[in-house]
Amino acid sequence: MPMFKTPFNGYSVKFSPFYEQRLAVATSQNFGILGNGRIHVIDLSPAGPIAEIAAYDTADGVYDVSWSESHDSLLIAAVADGSVKLYDLSLPPTSNPVRSLAEHTRETHSVDYNAVRRDSFLSSSWDDTIKLWTIDRPTSVRTFKEHAYCVYSAAWNPRHADVFASASGDCTARIWDVREPGSTMILPAHEFEILSCDWSKYDDAVIATSSVDKSIKVWDVRNYRIPVAVLNGHGYAVRKVKFSPHRASLIASCSYDMTVCLWDYMVEDSLIGRYDHHTEFAVGVDMSVLVEGLLASTGWDELVYVWQHGTDPRAP
Repeated sequence: MPMFKTPFNGYSVKFSPFYEQRLAVATSQNFGILGNGRIHVIDLSPAGPIAEIAAYDTADGVYDVSWSESHDSLLIAAVADGSVKLYDLSLPPTSNPVRSLAEHTRETHSVDYNAVRRDSFLSSSWDDTIKLWTIDRPTSVRTFKEHAYCVYSAAWNPRHADVFASASGDCTARIWDVREPGSTMILPAHEFEILSCDWSKYDDAVIATSSVDKSIKVWDVRNYRIPVAVLNGHGYAVRKVKFSPHRASLIASCSYDMTVCLWDYMVEDSLIGRYDHHTEFAVGVDMSVLVEGLLASTGWDELVYVWQHGTDPRAP
């Protein structure tokens, strides 16, 4: 399967929900510490190399990207200057970004588009807040401020338009309902910083969290005293965790140990795949909604890999 070389360090990769061959990649110069950023939109070709169909430069690093669930050409990005930027692939580069939403006071670290309501999205930031936005408004609808430290990730529930989870450096994950004044649940999920969270696509009460403690934990929010599963196998902090859109018990993760792992949290030997194709921190991973078993990852080695589970990502 193909790979793609970026000029900067990879931070996030996302498959399009509309086109099975299309991905967006967020990158940052100098490991995201200082410098510019670039968003790449790339298309896989069954016959040849990956084709870049669009690239957008930013004055600061880009930490995350998310596709619109309602417009196949719309993309949102989390930028290190605290902004959230919207891009429209159907417009010329000079018309982009179509909007820059600058409310966070520190780096914006994640963005997630609502797959149920399809007009709203979340941003989470190192300013300890999460913001709710809609496509048609130039200002945020609401700010959620309960976390005591950086909010690394916020993810919508795939079944409920008003429910989302957040993961923070304060060692808690929280469940929120936008109709409620505050969070509806606090999970003291790990003893160290929580870097990522994601909802099961098949059970709307199940979430996974990943942490600096090298573990992934799976929780049922109906009974959250103890985790459903604890997945150990990474050697360093687990940067991102992602549930499969095709198999209820399948989870992908990537880590500062430079590997991408696949897990089946419902079986005893839960680690079912380990890929060590990156030569630097692996910080972005995604699974295609449209093609079962198709994975993508990116890392600080400036490479994006796309491969079918069970094959070697480096194989041509």
